[in-house]
Amino acid sequence: MKGVLTAILMSVAILLAISSCSTVPKGPLEEGELRLLSIAVPDNGNLKMSIQYLVTIYFEADGKPEIRRVCFSWSGEGPYCVSAKNVKYGSERYIEVLLYAHADSNRLECYVEYVRDGKIRRTNTVLTYVTGTA
Repeated sequence: MKGVLTAILMSVAILLAISSCSTVPKGPLEEGELRLLSIAVPDNGNLKMSIQYLVTIYFEADGKPEIRRVCFSWSGEGPYCVSAKNVKYGSERYIEVLLYAHADSNRLECYVEYVRDGKIRRTNTVLTYVTGTA
């Protein structure tokens, strides 16, 4: 029994490592590129319905690309896109958006649409796990 539990835990750890590597490219940024690093949700991801939360998306970028919209999918439903409330460039770069939780959702994915070379581009997707409660 202990061996089976260890094998399951190791499999989960390997899958998480592989998925985190695939969502954030490791190569150097191209000119004007914006790449998402992570998403931070308040209250340890335990979100109540009908309350608006300030979500922070951390990124790296070449320069100061123009952020058009921030898009979210809740457990595969969406995307739901909103405007950025605040964008900070500097040593710590992040985008803040206001977001309402969806009931019974546990996987929150996010990408950003931004302007690069006069065209609207889409970043990589980052994700986190949350609990939406009534």
